[in-house]
Amino acid sequence: VANCQVINKVRLTLIELKDLLTIVRSSGLFSAEQILDAIEVLETKDLDLNYRGCILKDENVALIEKGASVLKGDMKDRLLDGHEYNYEMDSSHVIDDKEGLVVKFGKPFIINTIRLLLFDKDHRSYSYYIEVSVNEVDWVKVCNFSEYVCRSWQLIHFPSRVVRFIRVVGVNSNNRSFQVVNLQAMFQSANLSEISKVDGVLVPRENVASTQNNASVVEGVSRSRNALINGDTDNYDWDMGYTCHQLGSGSIVIQLCQAFYIDSMRMLLWDCDQRAYSYYIEVSNDQKKWTKVCDRSKFDCRGWQYVKFEPMAVTFIRLVGTRNTSNEVFHVVHFEAPAVTFASAEELESLMAGQEKFLNASLNHNL
Repeated sequence: VANCQVINKVRLTLIELKDLLTIVRSSGLFSAEQILDAIEVLETKDLDLNYRGCILKDENVALIEKGASVLKGDMKDRLLDGHEYNYEMDSSHVIDDKEGLVVKFGKPFIINTIRLLLFDKDHRSYSYYIEVSVNEVDWVKVCNFSEYVCRSWQLIHFPSRVVRFIRVVGVNSNNRSFQVVNLQAMFQSANLSEISKVDGVLVPRENVASTQNNASVVEGVSRSRNALINGDTDNYDWDMGYTCHQLGSGSIVIQLCQAFYIDSMRMLLWDCDQRAYSYYIEVSNDQKKWTKVCDRSKFDCRGWQYVKFEPMAVTFIRLVGTRNTSNEVFHVVHFEAPAVTFASAEELESLMAGQEKFLNASLNHNL
C-alpha cells in the first residue's frame, strides 16, 4: 500500500521523453496507458504543468547568495548585486536582441511578483516584455509593456507559478540599448486577488503620480523639479512650492513610471490670493496621441480640483492652463492620480458638490 501511495505521487509529465521510453517503461511500475498519457501532455507543451517549486514568502530570490545568476546580457554581474540607490552601471542588451536578459534561479521557486529598476539617471524611457520558464524551452509571458513607455521602478504582478528562468526583453528605448539596474523576484504573501488589472495594466489603489511611486515631472517650471508631486500641500507661497508654465506656451507634463489604469485626478491650484484659472487636462501613453479627459477652459477655477473620467491606461498627463485672472502664468501646487487622498467619502462628496456649484456659477458668469 505504501509503495502504491508513493507511485501515485510521481509526476510522469515532468519526466523527459527519453526517460519515459526507457527507464520508466522498463521499470514496470506504470501501465503503457499512463506513459502514453504523459507523452501526449509533453508533446502539447502544456505550460501549466504541476511543477514542484520552493516558496519563500516576501523574500527576493533573485540574489547571488540564493544561487541566482545572469545567463545572458552585458555586464551580467551588475543585475543581481543589490544596488538600488547608488549606481552608475547596469546590465543591458541591444534592442532587437530577442534573447534579452536571462536570469536563472538557484532552484525552481514559486513567485508572483517581479520588480525591475530601469536605468533612470536621466529622462530616458523603455518598452519591454517579461517571460518566465521552468526549463528555458517553454516560455510564458507575464508582462507585455511593448506598447507602453516605462521608466525607473516597474512592479509586475501575475498568478503564482513555478519559475526557474526569467527573460526580460527590451523592444524600444531612447538610445537603442535596454538598461536594467536591478531585478527582484518574490512570492508576495499579500492577497493578490485584491489587485486589479485591465489588459495587463495595474489598477492602482494609491496615488501613483508621486515621487514615492517614481513618477517624474518632465515639463514645467519650478524651483524644485518635482514639487508638484512630492505630496506637500501646505508649504507654498508667492515664490516657491508650485509648478507653472506660461499661458499659450508649453504645459506641465507628468510621466508615471509605467502605465496605470486610472479614472480620476486631483490637483491644487495656487490660491494665495483670489485669482482664478482655466485649464484642460490630456493623457497619453506615447506623448504623440493625446486624449482630453477634462476641459475647464471656459470656467473660472480656484483651489482644489477633482476630475473624474472613463477609466483608461495612462502614462503621461498634460496640464494646460488657458487663463489666469491675474497674470499670464498657470500655477499648480499639487497633483495626484488617481484621487485617493481624501480623509473620507464625505470629504470627496463635499468637494464635488462645492466644485460643481462653483463651476456652474463661473460658467453662467462667463456667458
